[in-house]
Amino acid sequence: MKRSTGLAMLAMGLLAACAPTPKRTALVVGESPCVSGRFDVYFVENQARLTDAATVLLQTAAEKAKACRVNHVRVLGLADATGTVEANLSLSQRRALAVAEALTRAGMPAPAFEVNAAGDAGAVNASGADELLRRRAEVFIETSPR
Repeated sequence: MKRSTGLAMLAMGLLAACAPTPKRTALVVGESPCVSGRFDVYFVENQARLTDAATVLLQTAAEKAKACRVNHVRVLGLADATGTVEANLSLSQRRALAVAEALTRAGMPAPAFEVNAAGDAGAVNASGADELLRRRAEVFIETSPR
């Protein structure tokens, strides 16, 4: 009995292997370029000049946005706690402007940019320690499909 059951299972396995496999159709879901989002652009200490990596990032963002309706772009410049309050505010303003200008040069189809600067506000946490990675500009892009 065991032998006949084993032979029957082997035969079924061989028949199943010969049966045509149904053709699979893959559904490819790509990332829509028209998704609102946020990203950061980092700067060298005490500088508002864009790095090569930042320039590439901004060019890529502008290129992706060309397929969309750009409803709003907001850039917020930040600075760390080194330096005076006035110097940090000026630096964060220059960082925000550098990002907005680079997006414009790269062809970002925005109706208007909202450019703000926070200076060193929030650069130190409640315990008095420096917040990390404050040498940046935050970019918020609101898009929708055309």
